[in-house]
Amino acid sequence: MLLPRLGTTGVALGAAVTGWALVEPHLPVLRRCTVPVLPSGWAPLRVLHLSDLHLLPRQRRKAAWVRGLAALEADLVVSTGDHLSSADALDALADTLGALTADGIPGVFVPGNNDYYSPVRPSLSSYLTGAGPRRRVPDLPWARAAAMLVEKGWTDLTHERVELQVAGRPVVLTGTDDAHLRRDRYPRVAGRVDGFGLGVTHTPKRALLRAFEQDGHAMVLAGHTHGGQVRVPGLGPLVTNCDLQRSRARGLTRGEGGWLHVSAGLGCSPYLPVRFCCRPEATLLELVQGGS
Repeated sequence: MLLPRLGTTGVALGAAVTGWALVEPHLPVLRRCTVPVLPSGWAPLRVLHLSDLHLLPRQRRKAAWVRGLAALEADLVVSTGDHLSSADALDALADTLGALTADGIPGVFVPGNNDYYSPVRPSLSSYLTGAGPRRRVPDLPWARAAAMLVEKGWTDLTHERVELQVAGRPVVLTGTDDAHLRRDRYPRVAGRVDGFGLGVTHTPKRALLRAFEQDGHAMVLAGHTHGGQVRVPGLGPLVTNCDLQRSRARGLTRGEGGWLHVSAGLGCSPYLPVRFCCRPEATLLELVQGGS
């Protein structure tokens, strides 16, 4: 009689885990984190970090939640790629992110791999190995999406280094295209940072993180990993979908490449709409004194 009972319990537990994994993607959370990186004498800066929206036109609740983040009155908004999951979501994306810069708050962005290519149905092996299908011709209108965001007050940091006034202080921001697609061309923007600098990219490739740090960037903001998307209690994420260590798959860490904040993101592929122990998130980073 014991084995049937264990079998029934196992089935019930499996159903509960599966059910929660389907619910969790609809429960975004705002995280807060303090980062000791600012030069001496600087007042704190509040940076809102978003990533991996993977927006679809039907996702009105998610779009409304993101628009509501404007109430935080951050000093700077950073979006680290994978904004789209459909060409039909361009207007929704512009309206959603435009709400965050409507009051003149500066916003910067870089693209991710899924801003160029529409999602495809993954296999289990491709999820575990990161070796998805190779496509050579982008099928999403990212150039148009980027132009729409610029019209809404955002700055496109793709292979750009700019200095913005953030709450009255000069912040150097350096961005790249996506390393997952091997589109990153850091040498185009390389050079020692004059002042306080932040690096912005989609995929936190370790060589790229080292390059940012060597040029004097105090911190890098990235996405792409989805925090692992599925995290096993006591073990953490199974994958990062890049060469980043699994222990750095989400949140604030300091290691090879210096300070790094990886957002677990706000979305996922419509073909894999699950999260487990890894709720969708945006993060309000409070940068405080502590840097050199």
